[in-house]
Amino acid sequence: MKKLLKIMLIALCTILTVLVVFVASVYVVNLISNEREQGKIEDYGQKVLVDGKQMNVLIQGDGKETIVLLPGYGTASPVLDFKPLVKELSPYYRVVVIEPFGYGLSDDTDKARTSQNIVDEIHECLQKLNIKKYTLMGHSIAGIYGLEYVNQYEKEVQAFVGIDTSVPKQETDELPVSSLQLLHQSGFYRLIVKMNPDQLVMPKVDDQTKAQIKMLTFRNFLDESQASEADNFRNNFKNAQRLHFPKKLPIVFYLADQTEKETPNWKPMHEELLKHVDHGKVVTFKGGHYLHHTKSKEIADDVREFLSNNERSR
Repeated sequence: MKKLLKIMLIALCTILTVLVVFVASVYVVNLISNEREQGKIEDYGQKVLVDGKQMNVLIQGDGKETIVLLPGYGTASPVLDFKPLVKELSPYYRVVVIEPFGYGLSDDTDKARTSQNIVDEIHECLQKLNIKKYTLMGHSIAGIYGLEYVNQYEKEVQAFVGIDTSVPKQETDELPVSSLQLLHQSGFYRLIVKMNPDQLVMPKVDDQTKAQIKMLTFRNFLDESQASEADNFRNNFKNAQRLHFPKKLPIVFYLADQTEKETPNWKPMHEELLKHVDHGKVVTFKGGHYLHHTKSKEIADDVREFLSNNERSR
């Protein structure tokens, strides 16, 4: 019996030692990788001083009209994520991609990520760039911030374009922020991505750009800004329920049929937002939530037609 207990104790200690070494190795590899990647992240765009911090912005194209692009939640690099869409829009418009604090190459911030603060910062950025008239175009959560924005700056915004955008009455799930941050800080998030690279949603871009998106994903994953944004989801959605799109503002929503299948009343909820709008429509494309990855040409073509047809109303 003593011999058996001794063997079991040795086996248990061996297993525990292996686990400790494994966990420590994952943690150390992640630290070293993070340090190395800092020097490999390539600069792009330009910095704008907003609320005492640096906000990164890319401006491309020389068109007379301006389109401002806002990202969905947690996008590692809005500039690189919107690359296919910018390519399609920039021959006809001046395209401005804003990377909110905590995204892309912008600074992080400890200021609460309420819709009001986010809207204030985006507007300050555009003011600093001397951009006075523009179409606001956003993906996913930008539908909530965009609704707040157009109500505050109706005289500046000429149209709103939503890419499978969030709506105030949709159900919102709470993210386990602390657990996900621990997963990231421990290095296991990097390990999971290494084992299953396809879980990182990326546009169809070259390998070098994909590598940059991957490094920025590890750098920005649930940083202070994104963690605060997740904590403010419910309040931001609830506060948006009091708002309506301005009657004279042209609105177009591009929805993904996969999201329609997964989310109850997805299309009707968007149609409800257009009830009191003079110029609005909903277009459904086959594809997933990231339509700007797969339908950038179709979206750009329809945007050109929509904005042209509604130019008088603006």
